[in-house]
This record gives sequence, structure tokens and C-alpha cells, in this order.
Amino acid sequence: MKKEDGLELMEQNARVPRLGEIGLENFPPYLMNRIMGRYNAALRDEMAKLGLTTPKMRALAVLSVLDGLLIRDLSIYAVVETSTLSRALDALERDGLVERVTDKDDSRAVRIHLTTEGRHTHDMLWPHLATAHQQMFRGISDADQRTFVATLQTILKNVRKHPI
Repeated sequence: MKKEDGLELMEQNARVPRLGEIGLENFPPYLMNRIMGRYNAALRDEMAKLGLTTPKMRALAVLSVLDGLLIRDLSIYAVVETSTLSRALDALERDGLVERVTDKDDSRAVRIHLTTEGRHTHDMLWPHLATAHQQMFRGISDADQRTFVATLQTILKNVRKHPI
């Protein structure tokens, strides 16, 4: 790094408020993590009754909408590290909830499909997911919810590393 670049970076950092100045309650990444932590905690008991963990639940939820994804794409949509997802898929497959199918166009690629039992398990969990979603947005107008979701979609595009 050139000396000029280092000075410019220091000047930029000097203008950026510190986390203590912003405050945790005003820092969106912190708030998003807390919200998702509480959302997942609210569902933990219901997931456990169905033999699910958060990575398993996320995989089933995504597959209920986008069935037949490649493992790498499922990992992105489910927001689960590939190694963690692989272990979750092994367990879901053992439980008969998903099946791995070799891609018809690329014999090295594997697509993940929900089985009938997997869809049934997701359908049993869905009312709890929907209730947690409704609770999260209690007291927020439909218009504000649409604006919030649009803002989140823009943020996702801004931080996206993957084409999906």
C-alpha cells in the first residue's frame, strides 16, 4: 500500500463514527442478528419435535419453494455453510426427508429434492414459521412491511457475493 493510500484510508476512517457512537441499538447488522436469533429461538422447540435443527429447517424451507437445487445453490439460499449443510442433508436423507439426484446434464452435480415426507414435515412446521413471522411484524402496516422488504432486498444486492 502506498503512503498516500494509507493516509486516505485513515482520513476516511476518521470520518466514520465508531460503533460506540452509533450504539448497538442503532446498528442494523446487530439488530438483524438479534432478530434472527430470537426468530430461530422461537422455533427451536417446534423444530426439535420434528427432529430438525436450524440448518435442516432452512434447507426444507428453501426446497419447499425451490426444489431440486444444486447443493452449492441450496447453501446460498439457506444461508448455511456448505460443510454444515452437507451434514444436515446427510441426516435429512437418512430420515427420508430429502433425496439426492444426479443432475441429468452434469453427472458430477447433485440436486436435492424434497421427498413426500420432507414436504409433509415442512408443512407441519409452516404454521409455526408463519406465526413467528406474524409476531415479528405485529403493529407494522402492510405498506411499511413492503418498504422494509424492498429495503432488505436492496441491501442483499449491495452485499451479495453470489449471482443468486
